[in-house]
Amino acid sequence: MVPGASIITDDWRGYSKLGERGFIHTAVAERGDMQVAETFLPIVHLVFSNLKTWLRGTHHGVSPQHLQAYLNEFTFRFNRCFYPFNSFRSLLGIAGDVTAPTYDELYAAKSRPTTSGGCV
Repeated sequence: MVPGASIITDDWRGYSKLGERGFIHTAVAERGDMQVAETFLPIVHLVFSNLKTWLRGTHHGVSPQHLQAYLNEFTFRFNRCFYPFNSFRSLLGIAGDVTAPTYDELYAAKSRPTTSGGCV
């Protein structure tokens, strides 16, 4: 996210400072109204619920150092969850095109491009 980007969220107070940080923030009060939630934030709650369950259940919590790697893996899996064969094909293609980083390279401060496409 870059300053000036438009962000639509629910009205949780944790998002209240987004406008001060240069984002165009629209807060939608859903208050248990599923129609409002689905209109403005389709499947967002499902994605975050699945993410939290996966992190707590599979990894039993996450350290900040490893968070980005876990998010990359979740994104890869979620983007391909409805088409299992595409997951397998993508994994084979990625495995043939990249060399595995060392632990130090994986968690170095510099950013590495991801192969997951970056979207959920």
